[in-house]
Amino acid sequence: MRVIRGLHNLTASSRGGVATIGNFDGVHRGHQAILQQCREHASRVGGPVTVVVFEPQPREFFAGDQAPPRLTRLREKVRLLGQHGAEQVLCLPFNDALRSLTGREFIDQVLIDGLGVKHLVVGDDFRFGCDRRGDFTLLEAVGREQGFDVEHTRTFTVDDERVSSSRVRTLLACGNFSAAARLLGRPYSVDGRVVRDQQLGRTIGVPTANLPMLPQPLTLRGVYAAVVELENGERHLGVANVGFRPTVGAKRPTLEVHLFDFSGDLYGQRMTVVPCARLRGEVKFDDIEALKAQIARDQRQARRYFATAAAGKNAAFPLASAPLGRETASSDSSLAGHSADDNDG
Repeated sequence: MRVIRGLHNLTASSRGGVATIGNFDGVHRGHQAILQQCREHASRVGGPVTVVVFEPQPREFFAGDQAPPRLTRLREKVRLLGQHGAEQVLCLPFNDALRSLTGREFIDQVLIDGLGVKHLVVGDDFRFGCDRRGDFTLLEAVGREQGFDVEHTRTFTVDDERVSSSRVRTLLACGNFSAAARLLGRPYSVDGRVVRDQQLGRTIGVPTANLPMLPQPLTLRGVYAAVVELENGERHLGVANVGFRPTVGAKRPTLEVHLFDFSGDLYGQRMTVVPCARLRGEVKFDDIEALKAQIARDQRQARRYFATAAAGKNAAFPLASAPLGRETASSDSSLAGHSADDNDG
């Protein structure tokens, strides 16, 4: 898998083959079907399977904090794209220069002069170019002129509904991790490298591993029963908090997780956190004692959930289909201990 940052880094070996363009946020089963479609054509025409993505994503460029939250950081997206058949990812900076290209200029510079595509797979509703003329019809016309084929993506459905990143976000926000996993083809997870933070958790008997989140809208926010997978493959149960920890006045979003019955140094290690069930939302506590009392309740509720779910068919990652019980008017687990790099992309 090659990651190519910018058109200027393309080489002769990068050219030819089959390409597709999009955000590919979450790399869900619909995206995986597109990659399978690309692989089928690559075996016929030769050349690499290339996925063209943008950083930031176009809606983030135009809408800022009002853009939808990301399901995957760029690092994780690239890993998943490679896992499902992409051979190279062309990451283009979405900036004023790129947004100023007309539809035809984009085709010429990216698809023809840059990638030299033989076959292109895109949605028939794909739009691009500052002149609003970039669409599937224009791609087909230029393809006939320049000798590359254009094909629309096949719709992939689950329960008679199209699989989309926005549908996954809605399910996660509702606490339906089971249904979200069916659309993703895997449990939703967050990974990162553990780094030091305020270490408040140690002082109140609940040490945590902290993974700083990117300063972008959060996909999840609240407290969750979670399964944590360490670099060595070990899995541990615990409670994770995602958000701004209002009780301690944190300035940046963080994912912090307390591992049950664990002792050890996690600083510097990568870990993957799989939220399994939503326990409650974020609210500011009046004092640390109130926070400690709620943390104890969170731990009891999570342990009960895991004990009950252990008998189920998905015992490794027991994913709930709804929040657990009625949410209390309580907040962050605000327990900083260890933390992850915030540069995963």
